[in-house]
Amino acid sequence: MFHVTIVSADQELQDAFFVRRKVFVDEQRVPLSLEIDEFDETASHFVVYEKNTPIGAGRIRETSPGVGKVERVCILPTYRGLHLGKLIMKALEDHGSEQGFEKIVLNAQSHAIPFYESIGYVITSPEFMDADIPHRAMEKKLTK
Repeated sequence: MFHVTIVSADQELQDAFFVRRKVFVDEQRVPLSLEIDEFDETASHFVVYEKNTPIGAGRIRETSPGVGKVERVCILPTYRGLHLGKLIMKALEDHGSEQGFEKIVLNAQSHAIPFYESIGYVITSPEFMDADIPHRAMEKKLTK
C-alpha cells in the first residue's frame, strides 16, 4: 500500500516539494525561501506514496567524504503514526550506504528527537533554532 521512490522524474520531484510545502510551509510556517534551497538541485530526493498519492518526502546529500546529511523528512499529518517515518529513513539510510557514507547526520526538530533516537541516532549538539523551530544535531554510524 505504501512505497518509497527515489526521485528520477520531474513529477516525482514536484510531489516531494508538494509534501514539503504542506508540512513545513503551511503547517509549520517555515518561509518558502528557507524551505526550498540550493541543495535541492544536488540532493537525492525520496517520496513516500500511498498508491499514486504523495504523502511523505525526504532528501539526502553528501556534506563531506563519507558523510551524508538527511534533510526535509516529513509525512503529511493524516498519515503520521503509521511508521512511515521509519520507512523513508530506511530508504535514505540504504541509499547512503550505497553511496559509501559511513555516517548520517541530521538536524532534528526537538519534538522529533525520540523518533530519531528509536532508530539509532544520537544527539551531538545543544538545542539551536532553525526557522524559529528548536533543533538538535544528531548522527548515526552506518554499518557495512
